[in-house]
Amino acid sequence: MLIVGERINASRKNIKPAIETRDAGLIVKEATDQVNAGAHLVDVNAGVFVKKEVEYLPWLVETIQAAVDVPLCVDSPDPKAIEAALAVHKGQPMINSISLEEKRFEEILPLIGKYKAKVVALCMSDKGMPKTADERYDIAAELIERLTKAGVPLGDIYVDPLVMAVSTDSSFGIEFLRAVRRIMEGHPGVHTICGLSNISYGLPLRKQINQIFASMAMAVGLDALIIDPLDTKMMANILTAETLMGGDPYCAGYLAAYREGRFE
Repeated sequence: MLIVGERINASRKNIKPAIETRDAGLIVKEATDQVNAGAHLVDVNAGVFVKKEVEYLPWLVETIQAAVDVPLCVDSPDPKAIEAALAVHKGQPMINSISLEEKRFEEILPLIGKYKAKVVALCMSDKGMPKTADERYDIAAELIERLTKAGVPLGDIYVDPLVMAVSTDSSFGIEFLRAVRRIMEGHPGVHTICGLSNISYGLPLRKQINQIFASMAMAVGLDALIIDPLDTKMMANILTAETLMGGDPYCAGYLAAYREGRFE
């Protein structure tokens, strides 16, 4: 399971002022803590700074990569800000995200090729947000076809079928799971990813819902998550699910984590 740490987001009350004041110490600590907790990539999002994002994102990339040896997931609605960040990134970055919205697709596709980036491919089109598994699958299939035709390796594509709140429609959870299964079975070699916290929006005990839904998504093939890796119960849940699904030979990872006290 690929873990993308989500904590360096300017919408968080401690991150926004840290970016504005160039508080490298706080940003580095956030990045280091996430990597130490098991993140394979660190997401960076400065989207609340509409006019200064093109300035802040490269600073975040350089600051974090000076401290931790992991790639970053560059998360922005602004293609210019994404390119500014990619230009200073070391190693293979991830772009978050491209979609089937034509303007977005045309803006982001050249950046994927230029910087040899992995990419989150969002199941969204100019028709809006898909609701059913079939709608998600159709968008995913077209995205995969267009990206691979443009030379993007299948293994660099991370399809996000869109998690939506079950509090607004009780079918949203199962439709997402059906979509993941269809995408993974229909396109061997592609990846699926999501930020799953939307599933519990508006409900009590959100962390419990998120943890259970993560296991359910993994069981149908989801192989990447954008989460807070400092949520120790979530990380323990993911490791346990991987073990039960046969992804942890001889339960070595599970036993090592237990000895290290990571389940407490």
